[in-house]
Amino acid sequence: MAPAKKGKGNSEPTRPSQPRDFPSCLKSLSPSSVAITIHAKPGSKLSAITDVSEDAVGVQIDAPARDGEANSALLDFISSVLGVKKRQVSIGSGSKSRDKVVIVQDVTLQSVLDALNRAMKS
Repeated sequence: MAPAKKGKGNSEPTRPSQPRDFPSCLKSLSPSSVAITIHAKPGSKLSAITDVSEDAVGVQIDAPARDGEANSALLDFISSVLGVKKRQVSIGSGSKSRDKVVIVQDVTLQSVLDALNRAMKS
């Protein structure tokens, strides 16, 4: 009988997986970047985090959805909620949709979740 080959076991390669205690609307892109799936609601009286669900973070925006005003207001609001500079926040996809993915650099999943929960309670 031939000896077993080294390194050819049944184990799958290890991939960084998202911890189970974070909602799926928050995804770690790298050790210091987080993608946040957002459902934007433009035209509200004031900006606020309405809910954090598995699908998306609900965000009311106090700007109309025209000429990029709501997107700009969204980036300003998210940067203030997370306590980061505006240049660290960008729209990854969905710039013309209510469902967007916002990329935040130089943060951790835990710090983003904590900041969103604090903002939702106030």
